[in-house]
Amino acid sequence: MTPLILGLAGPSLTDDERAFFREVEPAGFILFKRNVVGRAQMRALTDELRAIAGRADVPILIDQEGGRVARMQPPEWPAFPPGVAFDRLYDVAPMSAIEAIRANCRALALMVRDVGVNVDCLPLLDVRQPGAHDIIGDRALGSEPLRVAALGRATLEGLKAGGAVGVIKHVPGHGRAMADSHIELPIVDVPAEELETDLQPFMMLNWAPMAMTAHVVYTAWDVDQCASLSPKIIGEIIRGRIGYDGLLMSDDLGMHALKGNFTDRTAGVIAAGCDIGLHCSGDMAEMQACVRGVSEIAPRARERLDAAMATIAEETDGVSFDSLIATRDALLALG
Repeated sequence: MTPLILGLAGPSLTDDERAFFREVEPAGFILFKRNVVGRAQMRALTDELRAIAGRADVPILIDQEGGRVARMQPPEWPAFPPGVAFDRLYDVAPMSAIEAIRANCRALALMVRDVGVNVDCLPLLDVRQPGAHDIIGDRALGSEPLRVAALGRATLEGLKAGGAVGVIKHVPGHGRAMADSHIELPIVDVPAEELETDLQPFMMLNWAPMAMTAHVVYTAWDVDQCASLSPKIIGEIIRGRIGYDGLLMSDDLGMHALKGNFTDRTAGVIAAGCDIGLHCSGDMAEMQACVRGVSEIAPRARERLDAAMATIAEETDGVSFDSLIATRDALLALG
């Protein structure tokens, strides 16, 4: 197995993609809007990905957050609210906000599992900071660490109850970034004492099955490398200070915060301590270059992958999608 999660170009696999995926045996796959047409198409696509992988529990990821980050969209699927909706309700009724986001994320899990997706890249544990770039913005669960952690925990619980794995992101925190890491490299230049605020939600939810790193430089910890490429940040902060021992994947290797060729980027995140590199675009030449930067997945990384996928609840208690949405909406109306 290759320690990569890879994207694909369109709504169905090409012959080249089938041959490539069979050869390299990626650890998992990720879907984007370009891969999404409708229920029958998505189910056929995810069934084929599982067949190629030869693993019923192969991770098939999607970024289905709600708000502006949603790959499955109306009219085929309902729109979901962004994180800020639950943050606002928390101001009025904290327990209602927690129950609302739990129901919301359980419904999200049922929706993605219906089309064969088993990992939703939620929750964001990035603590929102005033004046920061809007790339996090209304996606955040709040500006207070304990609130972010409480809503994040309910998100993970809801996803699990609906049959999906959650991913905490973007560790060790993207909330202070003054730039969008999709476009350029953000540099956070504040003392380590201030960064303790950012770490708190990740520390409180360090039991989460999967986590995703931030392509952000934190000068208090490493002036040269972003978190995804920093052995010091991954070893001392993420694995050490935060205490995270689950599956750690990089953010997208195709983001412009990273420089250099894709072979070096991939080798770099694995050498730094990520278990898996994430490449999203589905560009074949880039994926081939990523594969050249890695070898067989490390035994400990494979153990973490298997443990994460084993957290999926195959049987749910029969609560319907519509009733979960109704519960969420009734609670959000309190705000």
